[in-house]
Amino acid sequence: MTPAIDAAKKVGVTHTVHAYEHDPSCAAYGTEAAEKMGVAATRVFKTLVVQLDGKVFAVGIIPVAAQLSMKLIAKAAGAKKAAMADRQDVERITGYVLGGVSPLGQKRRLKSFIDASARQFPTVYVSAGRRGLEIELAPDDLARLTGAAFADLAAS
Repeated sequence: MTPAIDAAKKVGVTHTVHAYEHDPSCAAYGTEAAEKMGVAATRVFKTLVVQLDGKVFAVGIIPVAAQLSMKLIAKAAGAKKAAMADRQDVERITGYVLGGVSPLGQKRRLKSFIDASARQFPTVYVSAGRRGLEIELAPDDLARLTGAAFADLAAS
């Protein structure tokens, strides 16, 4: 059980938890998840924390095969610029380790954005809060649980 799974259970959101054997030598966590679960990389989303205008933090949830556009997430958040947050900040703010950062059940609720491509699928996969553990749920449920807005976030 993780805070992410607890968050989904607490509000009764339909979800499925998927476990796979994480290879500690693999640093491409999202791609590994997609491959080991046999799911298209377009349906597996990674959770990235950014710092907006050098002050506040926000979350971008994008397909593992995509790259987060700093320009697009800044625009979605109404900020001038965005930069990837430092590892220590990410772990302190979310309560999760890199490779297991879930958009659900974070220590502090951050302004969150989900790439609009998620809406084309009945369900998407995000980290359940630990490497080797994913939670599958409807994109609208993910948005509701995180307070996220949908926006175009992937770099082209």
